[in-house]
Amino acid sequence: MKMDAPDAVLFDLAQTPVRELNQFLHGDLGAVRRVVVGNPDGAHSIAVGVDAAVEVLIDGHAGYYAAGMNKHAVVTIAGNAGPGVAENMMSGTVRVKGFASVSAGASANGGLLVIEGDAGLRCGISLKGADIVVGGDVGAFSAFMAQAGRIVVCGNAAENLGDSLYEAVLYVKGEVKSLGADARFEPMTEGDFSAVAELLAAAGLKHDARTFKRIASAKQLYHWNADANQEY
Repeated sequence: MKMDAPDAVLFDLAQTPVRELNQFLHGDLGAVRRVVVGNPDGAHSIAVGVDAAVEVLIDGHAGYYAAGMNKHAVVTIAGNAGPGVAENMMSGTVRVKGFASVSAGASANGGLLVIEGDAGLRCGISLKGADIVVGGDVGAFSAFMAQAGRIVVCGNAAENLGDSLYEAVLYVKGEVKSLGADARFEPMTEGDFSAVAELLAAAGLKHDARTFKRIASAKQLYHWNADANQEY
């Protein structure tokens, strides 16, 4: 650990284990408002469980579960992120400057996850209230069983988007290869246009909100029908 300024700390993961970094972030940060993580080199579980209004910059690529269970912190990954980035996030902001692997934002309850590049399979799986904005494409089965929250996709969506969707709402600008069970396109309202514009502004991405399509649940799966033979 090295003090860069009275309110800033540098952790070099080439010299310091991730455990020590996380223990510091879980403690009393005092006047520290910014933590820079150098040489992450794809290490797993960087900046997990942070519960403080602190800015964390991961200066490179992160491995599994970076910024998981985030609360209040603003975490920026200046590279790509492995599986489960920002999983179970409660509040705050997590930004991935590059690409995100599978299950980005899984079960996230609140806050904002921004992925400036593409996201892999199952982005937003079991989403529970957070907002996710993806600057590029999302992989298959994104928003699978998404219960609440919003996902904005500025690129294309692969197969089975929104499969078994509940109350979450999806907005896609590009092509949708296919929708999953019980997901459907719905007309955009003025409220939808405003919501997309606000999320794009929060993410720092410039797109016309009126070029997006809305996907939501048809709600046929809300009540089990034994005669449906798994066909909805």
